[in-house]
Amino acid sequence: MISKKLITAFTLLPLLSNTMDAQVQLKGYEKKMDSIIQTEFGNTNEPGGVFLITQHGKKLYQKAFGKANLELNVNMTSGNVFQIGSMTKQFTAVAILMLEQEGKLNVNDPISKYIKDYPNGDQITIHHLLTHTSGIKDFTKIKSLSSITQKEMKPEEMVNFFKNEPVDFAPGEKFDYNNSGYVILGYIIELASRSTYEDFIKKNIFDKAGMRHSYYASDRKVIPQRAYGYHKKEQGFVNKTIISFSVPFSSGSLMSTADDMLKWQQALNQNLLLNSKETQKAFQKYKLNNGEEFTYGYGWHLKDLNGIPDREHGGSVFGFKSMGVYIPDEDIYVIGLSNCDCHSPTEVTKMLAKATLNEIKVSSRKP
Repeated sequence: MISKKLITAFTLLPLLSNTMDAQVQLKGYEKKMDSIIQTEFGNTNEPGGVFLITQHGKKLYQKAFGKANLELNVNMTSGNVFQIGSMTKQFTAVAILMLEQEGKLNVNDPISKYIKDYPNGDQITIHHLLTHTSGIKDFTKIKSLSSITQKEMKPEEMVNFFKNEPVDFAPGEKFDYNNSGYVILGYIIELASRSTYEDFIKKNIFDKAGMRHSYYASDRKVIPQRAYGYHKKEQGFVNKTIISFSVPFSSGSLMSTADDMLKWQQALNQNLLLNSKETQKAFQKYKLNNGEEFTYGYGWHLKDLNGIPDREHGGSVFGFKSMGVYIPDEDIYVIGLSNCDCHSPTEVTKMLAKATLNEIKVSSRKP
């Protein structure tokens, strides 16, 4: 049960500005969150990040740390746009389920239905791709990857890059996180929708959810409020490695803000994009061929924090890292975005979620 007192302290604070207890609770909570984040993001002269914590869609905490651009000495703001890396997979998975809802595909379809010449394509299903159980070779582990990283690749060309590689295991035999599977899913989205992946995501997800500051990534387009990405080397910080976003494609090429990622989470909660039956498919655990259950749905890791179930996923792409945690039982969403792959928000975001859960427990015990 969620504490009414905590909700009052946080979400109704403007109405209770004269209530000392509410202010003390909020200040104490803010200090705890600050101290957690500053262990990793405390240097104001380095690339930094943005963190957002919400409950029932209301902001409990939101702050920006460090610099959005080192060369221009621009401070980070909560509205900066980041590449989100593999958090893109959430959008790809939901796009597939949207197409299933429209009757344009089925997650149990073999991929040979869409890509006729795919090796063993009659044994590998869309479900295998969604759950990282296909056995297909992950293209990020192929030695010749550097030969294409700066080329503009069509989805079909990306699939052709890895499709003839030896498989790692038979479909459904094990769970092994796999970017290639999500590239194939993006190609299937294009084939089934007769639209580009970029256009499909914008029209059917970003626009519907009101995500006005989310994009398919580009280094050419002028993107307002863009946070620039960095690496840390022995001699100091350097600008991120340039890659063609057509390579990670539907496995890792989207950009967003913390506020837009909250809109994404709310759109899922409110069945704005999918009906409840299709939504449930994303958030249930599945089993391997031997009956063993694994902790991944469609685009989300399904784990727990302090024994309470959560849905989580991170992302890492040159110059950026991201992490999102959602706790359904308490309707808590925590998102962390970083503009240096030297600063990971993964553990910080989890710690923020745990600390927020603890605050709720403590508050619920108070008379």
